[in-house]
Amino acid sequence: MTDTWSIPDPEFQPEFYADIPVKRLLAWVVDCVLIALVVLIVLPFTAFTGLFFLPFLYLVIGFLYRWMTLAGGSATWGMRLMAVEMRDGHGRRFDSMTAFLHTMGYSISLAFPILQVISVVMMLAGSRAQGLTDNVLGTVAINRRAGH
Repeated sequence: MTDTWSIPDPEFQPEFYADIPVKRLLAWVVDCVLIALVVLIVLPFTAFTGLFFLPFLYLVIGFLYRWMTLAGGSATWGMRLMAVEMRDGHGRRFDSMTAFLHTMGYSISLAFPILQVISVVMMLAGSRAQGLTDNVLGTVAINRRAGH
């Protein structure tokens, strides 16, 4: 798979979108656990003052983790484990700016639970399993081809 293909059509290539909502959920759980582990590793380096602003610390580390992993391979480590990758509207892997915008959209949707609910419903109902941020940015999560 090269970086110069278009987004798969769910009508003619449904295998790219098979089980994506479930895989994204499982990837999210894996990513949350990994972020929590990093927070636990970082805490002693804050002389444990990080406990006073733990949610903020988790938010910052989570943002950096998602942004960097999406920019570095178009998938978080949880997504890679689930054989899922993100693509932009032209079918290309994420660059740093797209990864930043996607992570920002995700973070905003977490801040407003109604947006997160809308996003989940969109993933479950749409033919491309796109969440709210995906629809705004024109991005998709797809199953990675074997061997790629």
